[in-house]
This record gives sequence, structure tokens and C-alpha cells, in this order.
Amino acid sequence: MLGYYILGGIIFLVSAYVSNTLKSKFKKYSKVRLQNGMSGAEIAQKMLDDHGIRDVQVISTPGMLTDHYNPLKKTVNLSEGVYNQRNAAAAAVAAHEVGHAVQHATAYSWLTMRSKIVPAVGIASKLSNIVIIAGLVLASTGSAFGTAVFGVGIGLFAVTTLFAFITLPVEFDASNRALAWLERENMVTNQEYAGSKDALKWAARTYVVAALGSLATLVYFIMMFMGSRD
Repeated sequence: MLGYYILGGIIFLVSAYVSNTLKSKFKKYSKVRLQNGMSGAEIAQKMLDDHGIRDVQVISTPGMLTDHYNPLKKTVNLSEGVYNQRNAAAAAVAAHEVGHAVQHATAYSWLTMRSKIVPAVGIASKLSNIVIIAGLVLASTGSAFGTAVFGVGIGLFAVTTLFAFITLPVEFDASNRALAWLERENMVTNQEYAGSKDALKWAARTYVVAALGSLATLVYFIMMFMGSRD
């Protein structure tokens, strides 16, 4: 139990550090103005055009770091700070999100796998905590049924953990596609490229920390479950 709390504390601190560093990096590289003068929206559209993708729309979405690609609506959603801005951070984010559109267009295997389990993950994420708590409450009374319910909850939580790890290659690949295109098409200078690469590196680390945190929690629940059966 103590070991879990220590591990949880470490993961929390690392997560906070990575998140704060990411915000700091984007703030830093938002000051590196692109010499080509293109906005994030223009960069996204050019990358789509260069890959022959004509059925994806680039749109603006409210918020900060709310950028994402919607495979159902086929839209590259760029936050207001990316859509209109003309800096290294905006270039990195815009190209990264289009990287997901390219994955979709080319049927990238990891993205396909992630998309297939999205419905299950949606259900699991909503029910896992409720089922786990219910199972723990019932199990505390000595109920074998409660232990079984707890096990079901762990299974649901395992689905969300699996999703977190499947997301890792998807995110890293999107960044690699983005950086390769930015460099290949001479969209950025060496300084701008370095900034874009650094920003995407820290963005990817947020997913790594999230996946490890989910795994640590899953292992803890499994240990509790095994202990309750002894």
C-alpha cells in the first residue's frame, strides 16, 4: 500500500513537471516567428494538399492546447492560439494534427486499432470507477459477489490502460510525420525546426506519463484483487 502511494506521488510530480514544461515550451516557441509567414491553419492546409488529402477540413476550435483530429467528421481542429498564429509552436501542432489525418488516409495500423476500441473505451472509462468502488464496498462485507464485481471493474479499467498504450505509437508517429514534412518541404528554418521538435517531444511525454500512471493504478488494483482472494 505504502509503495503504491509513493509511486503514485512520483507519477503525479512527474506529470505536473511535464505538463508545466510543455506549457513553458509552447510559450517559448510561440515567440519564434516563422520566416515563411504562414499561420497554423495555412500550414495544416498545405500539408493536407501535399499528401493529396482533399476531404479533410481545417477548422478553429476554442481553448488552449485543444488541438485534435476528428476522424469521424474528418476535421483538423486547431485551437485559436494555433489556427491564427505564425510561429514554431503553431507549425508543430498544426503539422502534428495533420499527421493524424495522414495516418487515417493511409490506414496506419495503430490508429486503426485505436479507432476500433474507442467505443469500448468510452464505456469502460464511464463505468470502471463506479464498478470498482461498488465492488470494494461489497467485498468489504465479505461478499464473494463483491470480489467478482471488483474484478469486472479492473477489467474495464484495463481497457482504458490498453488504450493509453496504443495511443503512444499513434502520437509518436504523427509527430515524426509532421517533422519529416516540415523539414522535407523546407517549411521552417533550422532554428524553427529545433523549436518544433522540442515542443512535440514534450507533448509526447504527457502521453507517456499518462500511460504509466494508468498502468501503475491497474497493477495496484490487481494486487488488491489478488489479496482479497487469499
